[in-house]
Amino acid sequence: MADFRALSFWFDSLSTVGGEAGADDLRPRPALPRDLGVDVAIVGGGLTGLWTAYYLATADPSLRIAVLEKHIAGFGASGRNGGWCSALFPASTASLARRHGRAAALAMRRAMIDTVDEVGRVTSAEGIDCDFVEGGTVSLARGPAQLVAARNEVADAAAWGVDELELRDVAHSPRGATGALGSTFDPACARLHPAKLVRGLARTVEGLGVTIYEETEVLSWRSGQVITKQGTVDAAAIVIALEGYAASLPQTHRRVLPLYSLMIATEPLSDELWEEIGIEHGQTFADFRHLLVYGQRTADNRFAFGGRGARYHWGSSIRAEYDRVPGVFDHLERTLGDIFPAARQAAITHRWGGPLGVPRDWHAGASFDPSTGIATAGGYVGDGLSTTNLAGRTLADLIQKRDTPISRLPWVNHHSPQWEPEPLRFIGANLGTTAMNIADAEERMTGRASLAARLMAPLTGH
Repeated sequence: MADFRALSFWFDSLSTVGGEAGADDLRPRPALPRDLGVDVAIVGGGLTGLWTAYYLATADPSLRIAVLEKHIAGFGASGRNGGWCSALFPASTASLARRHGRAAALAMRRAMIDTVDEVGRVTSAEGIDCDFVEGGTVSLARGPAQLVAARNEVADAAAWGVDELELRDVAHSPRGATGALGSTFDPACARLHPAKLVRGLARTVEGLGVTIYEETEVLSWRSGQVITKQGTVDAAAIVIALEGYAASLPQTHRRVLPLYSLMIATEPLSDELWEEIGIEHGQTFADFRHLLVYGQRTADNRFAFGGRGARYHWGSSIRAEYDRVPGVFDHLERTLGDIFPAARQAAITHRWGGPLGVPRDWHAGASFDPSTGIATAGGYVGDGLSTTNLAGRTLADLIQKRDTPISRLPWVNHHSPQWEPEPLRFIGANLGTTAMNIADAEERMTGRASLAARLMAPLTGH
């Protein structure tokens, strides 16, 4: 049996706690034993698939629902991410307004903010103990260019009138951060433990009558049928919920680009040291650099810290060895120590990573085709921990043909263009990472907003 503890700190920590979320929770469920007939077949046992199963099963307990997962529920980004349950959406409000109109963009923004509370509501109601604390996000402005970006972001948020984004001066920013000229605070984010959430949600949907088949590899699908290595599943509705792993199947190979994000976790730090650092329990943190970094203070007082920077691999290939890149891990450790010098004394206990899904226009979507009975959702670009919940509610409404405010959101039935064939995909993806590195270096040297970043903005949904 595979050792799933190695997937992430989150999965490894499940094996050290008792109760339902103990080591037994990492044993795969039985695979599909034979051909099967159900009402809804869900391909992918991550948060998109499980939230869809949850909302379908609670709305109509008579539905026969099967979740088909190649490895173990939460194997992908759902069990490896940074633990930010935020209101972030990959496409900016301004870009949504240009594409869909102001009213639709504001509806999408409000839905994302409400989703943070919805995740908290469900986890509380269902007894899913996932360390959910709605402590907000602190984004540091480290340098003049970043301070300008922070001010602009707060001004933009005020102009839309939905977010409660606040600009804070140095005195009210984390005191342990170097070079901080101020920060922003966004209350619409919760810190949580991703593996506790996804494995807990899996147990919850099983309690609602959903069957989860793990170690069941899906090969293809067509209207009314999913073909797996173990047999076929006939279903009136089929949900494709693969996120970055969609690139590994021929039918969805160019719909998303698998971009790797890597993380590290430190040993637990003392409360006194955290007081010096200035990050509170339940808070997540970042800064305004272009090559994204993100972190949280875990429930057991560790830094869990990650970022982009790993290169894209030819042909959208996904391999276990890509999850661990020593050079990127070293960069993350240096960066964490640069931001918070107090972290330098902490040992790094875990290193991991994995692919996330990037659509060509950086615009996530949730779709359902009544003529084929096939639904899809994804393209979260790393903002999926909360967006998957909205996707689950959206797909449940669409499959049940319910006309609701959620089923009318602008991401519904949005279809991103396909990515270019190789070598254009390889050149473009890695050039983008290089450009963000250049943009950060440019801003550190000049103190002004980067020209390279402005040139890249239309390609990243901004």
